[in-house]
Amino acid sequence: MAHEYIDDPRLTAVGLLAETYAGLTARLGCQIAQHGLSMIEFEVLIRLGRSPGGRLRMTDLAAQTSLTASGVTRVVDRLERDGLVGRTACPTDRRSLYAVVSESGRARLEAILPDHLKMIDEWFTGRLDADQLDNLLAGLRIVRDAVRPGAEAGARETAEVH
Repeated sequence: MAHEYIDDPRLTAVGLLAETYAGLTARLGCQIAQHGLSMIEFEVLIRLGRSPGGRLRMTDLAAQTSLTASGVTRVVDRLERDGLVGRTACPTDRRSLYAVVSESGRARLEAILPDHLKMIDEWFTGRLDADQLDNLLAGLRIVRDAVRPGAEAGARETAEVH
């Protein structure tokens, strides 16, 4: 009975996505580690760096990264200890805190990103033509929005507060 499903292209799609993700994160993780960061620390730092004002509410950062609230707190604690981020109170909600990328954090990103982008080009985007990349990005956004609806949490709110 399972033989009816074994060659299903849906299995192939999910398998290829998982294999691709694992291969890319292994390669990119080594490069990021050379700069003293883990993959999740880099993800938090890049999300802050790409957010309006370089900041996100901690709850939005948790939603964007799929970390728990305590997981985000631990990562931000480490980054704050290293001087890469800080925390600031939300002016409209005393219960909320923002994580804010510091100048040192921006400098770390500036040190990482040139080689990081070269690796992304070498192992991912550079292997696709413009149409393939556009189609892939559109498809990934559709799926991402369905499975991780909070992936862009706080992007608009942060911009409006600033």
